[in-house]
Amino acid sequence: MATDIHSLRTLADLVDRISERRTSSPETSYTARLLHEGQAKCAKKFGEEAVELALAVVLGDRSLIRAEAADALYHYLVLLEAGNVPLVDVLAELSQRMRQTGFEEKASRKRP
Repeated sequence: MATDIHSLRTLADLVDRISERRTSSPETSYTARLLHEGQAKCAKKFGEEAVELALAVVLGDRSLIRAEAADALYHYLVLLEAGNVPLVDVLAELSQRMRQTGFEEKASRKRP
């Protein structure tokens, strides 16, 4: 699968827009409202969207999957912003994990 630089730019622009909305008015920005309502609200909304995506996959409706995936990705990025975790940190974590097999990575995780 080839990387589409335009798609990566869209993702980067969305990350930047979400970050900028942190200081916007909750009355004029949905993103600002979510962030203003706190981490728990952002987590709940992401969870709802993730379930909707999973259900769309079960239904096998590609159009619905795309729409729900877009919603889930947006709310995932809002959740990262609410948690003060930059997407680049998540990508660095993924890069590190890709240096080993999935089974090795999973076995190496610290358990609480």
